[in-house]
Amino acid sequence: MTGKVKSGLQPDTILGHAGRDLTAHGGRAINPPVVRASTIVFDSLADWAAAAPRRMEPDFVQYGRFGTPTHFALNDAIAKLEGAHAALCLPSGLAAIVVTYLAFLGPGDHALVADTVYAPNRNTCTGLLARIGVETTFYDPSVGAGIAELIRPNTKLIFLEAPGSLTFEMQDVPAIAEAARARGVVTAIDNTWATPLYFRPLEVGVDVSLMAGTKYVVGHSDAMLGTLATTEAHYERIKKTSHELGYAVGPDDAWLALRGLRTLSVRLARHHESGLEVARWLAARPEVARVFHPALPGDPGHALWKRDFSGACGLFGFELKPVSEAAVAALVDGLELFGLGASWGGYESLVLPAHPEKLRTAVPWDGKGPILRLHVGLEDPGDLIADLEAGFERLRAAGG
Repeated sequence: MTGKVKSGLQPDTILGHAGRDLTAHGGRAINPPVVRASTIVFDSLADWAAAAPRRMEPDFVQYGRFGTPTHFALNDAIAKLEGAHAALCLPSGLAAIVVTYLAFLGPGDHALVADTVYAPNRNTCTGLLARIGVETTFYDPSVGAGIAELIRPNTKLIFLEAPGSLTFEMQDVPAIAEAARARGVVTAIDNTWATPLYFRPLEVGVDVSLMAGTKYVVGHSDAMLGTLATTEAHYERIKKTSHELGYAVGPDDAWLALRGLRTLSVRLARHHESGLEVARWLAARPEVARVFHPALPGDPGHALWKRDFSGACGLFGFELKPVSEAAVAALVDGLELFGLGASWGGYESLVLPAHPEKLRTAVPWDGKGPILRLHVGLEDPGDLIADLEAGFERLRAAGG
């Protein structure tokens, strides 16, 4: 194994081989070592001077903040998986979002952002970007090619998320990317839900694909990480912005992400299957008004999901028929297998209340009942269903 992964390999093979070079560190360990370093020393003034212009190279070690071989192994693996020119790891998914915005936007610029994006993404637009003079328009995620009518002369970036946060609306990503490219506008997408295993945004014309690697890449709820993958045309600008912001990932976290990446395919397949099993069961429950899962045939975004995606994950939501807060609390508080907490993508199942009515502006939320977001983990789906069934019994007993 030399670390050179030839083109044309399937994603499962890339996961097992990318970012591994058994000859790089004088040993034959199957996993890259954790290289912890801040200072990198050079042999001469000439070598030091020659290093400065190489700072933007994907795998050149100059200073610990710019990366060590551990980081470069992860970057290489992500780039191969995404079909990108190069990739970067960042301290969190939100850090990847911020780098993307600041790489392409400045005072007087305009951004188009899907109305259904992750809430901290939205807060970045209304907070940080607004303070530096960037105007954001939140658009209806169903706009498709109609995005062209929203593009202004000063529009520099269109941000997508498919499916959307909390209520899982799909977007016509290829149509939006085509419209943006025709006007010279950069596109970026949060692809955390599908990962590049189930959707490869760069292949349909998107310029920047990012993930909260904290979720499925790490996969074990024990490290914070973001990833950015992009084309050659935009890589240097993105990397320069990351350097200017001083972002750095700990080498141990990068190593944990490399470890998680090796089993991403088998884990994601289990999340897909178990998530659909639980979603179908919920869709048949009398207490449930609707389930938000684009892989279900009745979902409004199913046709787009089926056309563009090759799988789903364990994250989806559902709306209860109108019930009291006490009834919802009775359901959630007694759950034994679903933890109540933020994040997702780990081996464990989670539940979280969702309030899109507090966030949406382009398309005000029209739901009538409470919404719960589930992450279906790697537990037995039958046990998870039994846990939820007991929760519905408590909900009814509480007057729901």
